[in-house]
Amino acid sequence: MRKLAVFNSVTLDGYFTGSGGDLSWAHAGNEDKEWNAFVESNASGGGVLLFGRITYAMMASFWPTPEAKKSYPVVADRMNALPKFVFSRTLDEASWENTTLVKGDLAGEVRKLKSQPGEGMVILGSGSIVSQLAQAGLIDEYQFVVVPIALGKGRTMFEGIKDKQTLKLIGTRSFRNGNVFLTYAKA
Repeated sequence: MRKLAVFNSVTLDGYFTGSGGDLSWAHAGNEDKEWNAFVESNASGGGVLLFGRITYAMMASFWPTPEAKKSYPVVADRMNALPKFVFSRTLDEASWENTTLVKGDLAGEVRKLKSQPGEGMVILGSGSIVSQLAQAGLIDEYQFVVVPIALGKGRTMFEGIKDKQTLKLIGTRSFRNGNVFLTYAKA
């Protein structure tokens, strides 16, 4: 059975996106060579990417561009090459390379994907599907990059969950730029 992980940046005050969807804060600290090497090595792994509609639109508008390929060549190559699933009831098509549009029941479709052979899957961004899949007990691992900034307002990726999510810490790594990478599994 495939493992499903979440990889998201969060602020010190627990937001994964700022007001109006602002994510500019998540890209601070890129002058840290160790951090950049971590990002590239993380992107070099295999797997399947899962997105909600909003994150998909943002990613699809950037990663295939010449700017992305020039600024982040390794990450752009992987983002474009990896298989992707976008979950949306409103999109009519998903034109980004290697993307499958899924309109059915989110939890049911993810259960099907998890039961198939293949490499692990990771959700990037996509707070609405993170909260739904966490509530359904389908997320196996949470990977958070805590960015040393407080926004005061924004959105948490666990908005709307009804049941407490108890996790256990299974890994940590800190970087010179102040970012801390935390990995949790279901307790």
